Amino acid sequence: MKKMLLSIFIFLLTMPGPLYAEDFLGAPLIPGGETIQKTETRLEMKSSLSHDEIVAFYKEALKKHKDIKFRYWKDATYVEDDGKLSWHSITISKQTKDGATIVILKDNWTWIIGTLVLRFIGVFVVLLFLMVGMYISGTIISRSVKKLEAKKA
Repeated sequence: MKKMLLSIFIFLLTMPGPLYAEDFLGAPLIPGGETIQKTETRLEMKSSLSHDEIVAFYKEALKKHKDIKFRYWKDATYVEDDGKLSWHSITISKQTKDGATIVILKDNWTWIIGTLVLRFIGVFVVLLFLMVGMYISGTIISRSVKKLEAKKA
């Protein structure tokens, strides 16, 4: 019994620290961040760390995922998951006087269906332009062929 208790105690002491890290929908949270608003689909928090420190934290924490994209905007950095994680995006605002703001959004069907509808419409718009172009070129070619035949006759 003593050996078992000792082995459990040693196991708990040697367990890695990241297992105790907080997360929201599988996305890691900045240690020491203050939660402003939390719902089932959105988490907004503030941190006293600089924007670059937060971006470095998320780059390190998410480096094992291959479908993560970092987009650098003028006033924020947008971290997007194009894979199958349960969160969709992490938006890290630039430093303000109170600190940087971090917003984590859940992946939702509205975004997924919206993207698919836009792609569906886009394909038909491209096909429409091709059809109009082929119609115009066909009209020009048939008129020029008729003129050539008229000159030969």
